[in-house]
Amino acid sequence: MAVVFLAPDAEMAAVAREVLQQFAGRVCVVEGLLSQALPVARRLEAEGAEVIVTRGGTALLLKAAGIKTPIVELPVTGQDMARALAQARELAGRARPRIGVVAFPNMLLDLEAFAPLLDLDICCFTLQREEDTAAAIAQAAAAGADVLLGGVITTRLARQKGIPAVLLRSGQAAFLQAFREAGRVAYARHLEKERTEQFKAILDYAHEGIAAVNGEGRLTVFNPAAERLSGVSAGEALGQKAAAVLPSARLAAVLVSGQEQVNELLDLGQAKVLLNCVPIRVGGRVTGALATFQDVTHIQQMEAKVRREIYSKGHVAKFSFRDIKGESPALKQAIRTAQDFARTESVVLITGETGVGKELFAQSIHRASRRQSGPFVAVNCAALPENLLESELFGYVEGAFTGANRKGKPGLFELAHGGTIFLDEISEIPLRLQGRLLRVLQEREVMRLGHDRVIPVDVRVLCATNKNLRGLVDEGLFRADLYWRLNVLRLNIPPLRERCADIPVLLDHFFTRRLPPGRGPVAFTPEALKLLTDYAWPGNVRELENFCERLAALTPEPPVRAAVVARLLDLAGSHAGTSPARTPAPGELPPSLAEALARAGGNKTEAARLLGIHRTTLWRRLKKARRSSPGPS
Repeated sequence: MAVVFLAPDAEMAAVAREVLQQFAGRVCVVEGLLSQALPVARRLEAEGAEVIVTRGGTALLLKAAGIKTPIVELPVTGQDMARALAQARELAGRARPRIGVVAFPNMLLDLEAFAPLLDLDICCFTLQREEDTAAAIAQAAAAGADVLLGGVITTRLARQKGIPAVLLRSGQAAFLQAFREAGRVAYARHLEKERTEQFKAILDYAHEGIAAVNGEGRLTVFNPAAERLSGVSAGEALGQKAAAVLPSARLAAVLVSGQEQVNELLDLGQAKVLLNCVPIRVGGRVTGALATFQDVTHIQQMEAKVRREIYSKGHVAKFSFRDIKGESPALKQAIRTAQDFARTESVVLITGETGVGKELFAQSIHRASRRQSGPFVAVNCAALPENLLESELFGYVEGAFTGANRKGKPGLFELAHGGTIFLDEISEIPLRLQGRLLRVLQEREVMRLGHDRVIPVDVRVLCATNKNLRGLVDEGLFRADLYWRLNVLRLNIPPLRERCADIPVLLDHFFTRRLPPGRGPVAFTPEALKLLTDYAWPGNVRELENFCERLAALTPEPPVRAAVVARLLDLAGSHAGTSPARTPAPGELPPSLAEALARAGGNKTEAARLLGIHRTTLWRRLKKARRSSPGPS
């Protein structure tokens, strides 16, 4: 029942139904005239009528009675008036008759214009109420009116008194005009209701408290969350001054100043909330203010949930510079350099032997950078075969290869968007993929396998290696252009043997984590501590941590003696406490090995790094040299 036509009589109802056969909209036709129409209109309003179409005195009466449903008036057109006046002249049966028009003001047109055209003497008697009709008819008769013209009540009463009368009808054009306007009003009301329901749903289901005031500072909006946080019901709050209901919410101040106040922490009732308060402007003038407030406890819970979801995906940096333990000048200098690098967006190449903590530094750089809230995606380039590494780094689309996920898969560069990607053991990335990696670094975009569309990515690149990349470039195993693209900021992590001062600190740190609660710090004899600081630690910090784990598992009686340390280091695969294997004399070695050992001061791990080969490869070559050379005399 969107639109209802309230017809004054059966004849006009019949005209309406005839017109509706040409009208696409749905209109319900109901009869009701003047005072009889009021209870009908109230019933229609209660049943959900969106627009009521009626005319004359009935329209005026319904508006005056407070009917809230929009009223569209059925007009009396100039054509309708001219037709009725012509009928009245014919009914009078004489030249220049006097026509008395008795009607409500919304039915009267500019009648003076019709008089000369139709050769009529027209006099008007305007009605304000239904009860005025009989008196107006009497006045018209006294004025010598030959025929009366008016609505249903006027013509009915005039004929009862024997006075000729013509009904002022609305023609089909007037009906179509009114029904079209009613359709537009009904559609507008539907949209308004839809927006109102949406707004109500937003208010009702928002976790934030929302309150608004008008220009007088009185509350016009107060949603359920505001009720819950303030402890005040909407019934008590609405219409009241905001200062009385929410004294700390700043609404009155914002209304006066026109300046927003955001991210303010304050107490509201029993809750601590984060407040945002902004002015509402219409046409450049402040007409109200809006406040939103969130329970700080809820914010903390949501933050914890987001963090759990990020951690569940594994794309998070767990460590920061505070987690790097050591007191040596060499380590402190590396930390300062890394902190400087964290403030930039450039590529960082982290070098150092295996086990020195290159990923720990990479995570710390990410945590100290402007990207700290973004993902940290780490990938070991040596851990995956070439074809799998390519699909992991760059992603793929459906059907890119046999066994591909039906929905495709984003690559690690896409997952790192807005954050950092850490490419560990970058030296192991195959030559074919080095070209694709170079393009990502240059163009900041990736293309999934099996696809022809590029995807922009905003990623900072950190990479690490324990090999001599420049040496690999010289040997043709690493692209020179990629090397220069990666070698922008270089961070070298010194090996543990070059920062012996860090060993006691690391021992204490690892034992604190490994020992059961209640156990005090582990003490070492001076001889045992000297053995630990003199040891070369080829596995660096990782080897030291493993040593601590073994020692904690054995739980020897304190203090720990040198013999225990020597035994555990021997179990770790070192040669502590035994005679080391003889290193061939320089003249017995190939020139490249001899030069590297000389530059490294005899340190085999450093020599392997200078040669760009793995430490075991160097040992293998030295062993071969020993077999092919005579022993000492």
